[in-house]
Amino acid sequence: MLRHISPALAALALVLSAAQVAVTPGIAAAQPIYPLPDPDPFYAAPADLDRAKPGDVLGVRSMPALLAFPGTTVTMIKFRSTNSAGDPIAATTTVLTPHNHVPGGPLLSYQHIINGLGTRCAVSRVLYTDDPNLAVREAPALNAVLLRGWSVALPDHLGPTSAYGAAKLGGMITLDGIRAARQVAELGVATSPIALFGYSGGGMATGWAAALAPTYAPELDIAGAAEGGVPMNLVKMTEGLGYSRHPAFGLALAAAIGLEREYPTRLPISDHLNAFGLATRDRIANGCTNEILAAGAGHSVLDVASSTSLADDPSARSVLEENSLELYDGVPKTPIYQWRSHEDALIPVASIDNTVRRYCAAGASVRSALFPSPDHLTTAVLGAPAAMAWIEERFRGTPAPSDC
Repeated sequence: MLRHISPALAALALVLSAAQVAVTPGIAAAQPIYPLPDPDPFYAAPADLDRAKPGDVLGVRSMPALLAFPGTTVTMIKFRSTNSAGDPIAATTTVLTPHNHVPGGPLLSYQHIINGLGTRCAVSRVLYTDDPNLAVREAPALNAVLLRGWSVALPDHLGPTSAYGAAKLGGMITLDGIRAARQVAELGVATSPIALFGYSGGGMATGWAAALAPTYAPELDIAGAAEGGVPMNLVKMTEGLGYSRHPAFGLALAAAIGLEREYPTRLPISDHLNAFGLATRDRIANGCTNEILAAGAGHSVLDVASSTSLADDPSARSVLEENSLELYDGVPKTPIYQWRSHEDALIPVASIDNTVRRYCAAGASVRSALFPSPDHLTTAVLGAPAAMAWIEERFRGTPAPSDC
């Protein structure tokens, strides 16, 4: 379970120190490194992508049945979305349709935690991998949802360049994936009530989707969003971070690379790596969790950086700010269920509380749940059943309770 929770949050924190490094004068600039394109042409962007609107369907493909989800039809959708610079991109989502789904039945968009830089780490690929290290361990929980007759959308929310760490991007892809699914008639979700669910890194994509929806996808009537353990302020995570060695530092570097892919001119991490840092970057450029962890285990920012003089750079800082929900002015219109531990060792819980207070002051409906464990992973497990029960009530049309 380490690959699903703790390293992801450690990475999101540690990488921000990586964003503080600066190139030593006289060293030639290095270009960002992007993943190898997926060899399957279905993932490729069409030449006329700029003519499509966000959420427009670019392709639909029926996928083989999955033993992990018995009695479920699997459909992959390619659609037009938007990156953090406002440019069109082609993204993908996978929709699971249970045998007992009826037209108009609920649609749950589940934002899976994706720790990786390679295209093979995307959920649509992981569903069909024979690598046990990449298996979807949430399958039992998702099967419980499918048994209720709900359809489940699993967006590849890191986008076509596997921009690990780019949370706002994940929100836009999530919303456009829902738009696309509603356009595919055979899925029977054109009029379905919609809900969002995600924890930790998946909670970031969920939280951003909920906050962006009123302006980015105002036509979507989202019944509710359950988000747990969400890192809501990347700047504050940086400020409390030192330069100690960490067993999950590989994921920290991976998140730095992912953010550079999304913001190549504003956060040019590759310019600021030493020879060892560049070699490690190249080694993990197409890696998933285990390869990334192995490459960076026991290292720190000081091992890969040429200097640490960019801590106050306004451009780098603005990237972190733009991916911090606490600092985003938008307020969700949909009811929110958020859960966290009293004192989470991996994320600044004060940022969650500040965000909730701001949402409440703006008239949002927020239900908050606290759990006594300081362990991030344990809180995910403890809180998920209540969060799913809360979503089920929203699908039934029960008015959302609020702690505001």
